Amino acid sequence: MENLIFSINAVLPIFLLMCLGMFFRRINLFDDNFISMANKFAFKILLPAHLFNNIYKSEISETVDVKLIIFALVINVLIIGTMGVIVPKFEREKRNIGVMIQGFYRSNFVLFGVPLSINLFGDSNVATVITLIAIMIPFFNFTSVILLDWYSNDRSDYKKTAISIIKNPLIWGCISGIAVSVLNINIPQFAEKTVNEVAKMATPLALMALGGEIKIENTGKNLRNIAFVTVGKLLAVPAFVIAAGLAVGFRGVELGALFSMAAPSISVSSYTMAQQCDCNSELAGQLVFITTLFSPLTIFLFVFLLKSVGIF
Repeated sequence: MENLIFSINAVLPIFLLMCLGMFFRRINLFDDNFISMANKFAFKILLPAHLFNNIYKSEISETVDVKLIIFALVINVLIIGTMGVIVPKFEREKRNIGVMIQGFYRSNFVLFGVPLSINLFGDSNVATVITLIAIMIPFFNFTSVILLDWYSNDRSDYKKTAISIIKNPLIWGCISGIAVSVLNINIPQFAEKTVNEVAKMATPLALMALGGEIKIENTGKNLRNIAFVTVGKLLAVPAFVIAAGLAVGFRGVELGALFSMAAPSISVSSYTMAQQCDCNSELAGQLVFITTLFSPLTIFLFVFLLKSVGIF
């Protein structure tokens, strides 16, 4: 019951913020222009500041678990490669394919990784998941830019794709956070507080803009894709990652870090990036919404099962 309550407390505020955005749109406080500008502001300023702030404020573990990092990278490449084969056979519309593939592996690791790890293993063991976050978030953003650009209707050439990756604000937020953290650079207190305050705006504004953009009445036309990705993201992918992690010998904190990476709902920024890359942002937003709705239940089921068999 404690894990269920934790999952609800971790996820319900995110879900309610999206509901607020839907409500504000319904009463005409949000319009198309505001939502468009809010999404651009979140993508270019708020989310990069949020990523930078999380990495900068976290003490990256001095003892880096290279095996864990390599495994996490390899397992995600396998998921992307597998879905790159399966999804185009399941869905023919190009603008949907990239959105669906990123939905299988890209999670709210920043939002859920640390609190979920603390809940499972305590504060003293959080360094493992923080180190993994610092590596995986740039990877998630890097691969998503390639996927979404590749499957957009306005498919770019390799040069344009490379430029898009280099200029991606989310990647720069991660890179700068890692650099400042690793080099032990102390930011002046006034600047640190300013960045912190800006970063606090990222999640609420991005989620409310997402809620305002979501059209629940249109979920019917995307129901098949939503069901396919939701079941895969919340059940199949975590089960695969856990099984593979156990097979190579991960237990305890390391396995918990992998679970915290794989189990949460789809990343909010996946919607923002889909919109910026001219992919099906409506589908991306609906996937975030639905996986956020069901993830407390699936996380609870996994944690309960793993604790029951003595793995956690």
